[in-house]
Amino acid sequence: GEENLILLDGRHEFPFSFQLPQEPLVTSFTGKYGSIQYYVKAVLERPAVPDQSVQTELQIISHIDVSSPALLTPVLRSQEKMVGCWFFTSGPVSLSAKIERKGYCNGEAIPIYAEIENCSSRLIVPKAAIFQTQTYLASGKTKTFRQMVANVRGNHIASGSTDTWNGKTLKIPPVSPSILDCCIIRVEYSLAVYIHIPGAKKLMIEMPVVIGTIPCIGFSSRNSSITSQFSMDMSWLALTMPEQPEAPPNYADVVSEEEFSRHVPAYPPPIDCEEQLCCPVFAYIQEFRFQPPPLYSEVDPHPTDVEEVQPVSFML
Repeated sequence: GEENLILLDGRHEFPFSFQLPQEPLVTSFTGKYGSIQYYVKAVLERPAVPDQSVQTELQIISHIDVSSPALLTPVLRSQEKMVGCWFFTSGPVSLSAKIERKGYCNGEAIPIYAEIENCSSRLIVPKAAIFQTQTYLASGKTKTFRQMVANVRGNHIASGSTDTWNGKTLKIPPVSPSILDCCIIRVEYSLAVYIHIPGAKKLMIEMPVVIGTIPCIGFSSRNSSITSQFSMDMSWLALTMPEQPEAPPNYADVVSEEEFSRHVPAYPPPIDCEEQLCCPVFAYIQEFRFQPPPLYSEVDPHPTDVEEVQPVSFML
């Protein structure tokens, strides 16, 4: 208010509230050459004495929804490099990499799909990393700072060999969200899949990645992953099922001939397959025909000569 207050000795508290502007605010950020900071400042004006003030930092986050269609599109890159120089080339090294979408959040793991072919005479090592690029713009000048925030390493690939990454994961550490709509500071991320080649410049593929704040709720890429995983997991079924199922051992092989002759039932009549297949069933499975175990009977077929009698007593 505009009116003056006369406060008595003691502690006094006054609540304040502010409405943030409707236009989007840039996410709070502290970088190597600059920062974006917000403060709440309180000033106590007193007559005839200097003003007294105090301030505290306020964190602002501009939300980025990674479920937007632009961030759900897959990214695919491929590149090839000839190892050697002039007439002493040893062969090419080719690399192709793919990620299912561009948008991710902190703590998520990025599945990487890559194919590496080593036709050179050298031992190569595939790697992947997430890079953060900070760009500062002021007075018509630009300054850039780039750093690695996470990385993963693959197995060595010998000469004439290939390797495939079927969803090799790289987890995103706690980092600042992407800042793409600020005129003085930009924070961008990229996923780099590269090959270390001894004695030559590395072969690198970079794919843009956006670090958001609202997790992905779309199911298009997730369904494709589940479908591919299901088809891959079910592939073992064709390898384990034999062409001709093996029947269990005959019952006559494990019991005496006398016992076998006493309990062999009449052989069941043959089943008419054509008649059975005419009924509305979903599948027909040919049954195995082997001898069943002896029939159950409450009468002991081998009674003992002396019957043991146990006394029974009841306590009332």
